[in-house]
Formats: sequence, structure tokens, C-alpha cells
Amino acid sequence: MTMSMDQPQKLPGIVLTAAQKKSQRERSIAIALSLGVLVVLFFAVTMVKGPLVLMRPM
Repeated sequence: MTMSMDQPQKLPGIVLTAAQKKSQRERSIAIALSLGVLVVLFFAVTMVKGPLVLMRPM
């Protein structure tokens, strides 16, 4: 079987079911929300500490 260069080759891949796609999306949203909460927490701690964060012994 010969393939020309202008035709992309179809590779067999994993095909997810609708339930698996939904589960994957929910996990992705949970990870994104967790990361967002962590960023806000770090920002809040930095704001509370203020400039003292930069004035520490070396």
C-alpha cells in the first residue's frame, strides 16, 4: 500500500466514550480550580506578609 505525501495517515487511537469524556472534563475542571485556589492562597499570604517577605536574613 502506497501513501502519497499530501494525504495524512490515519493512526489508530484511543476513542473515549461519552462517560469517559465527561469524567475527564470534570477532573480537568477540578485540577484547574485547585490550582486557582492555590494561586489565590499564595497571593493572599504574600499580601498579608507584605514587604517583610523581602527583608529576611540571607
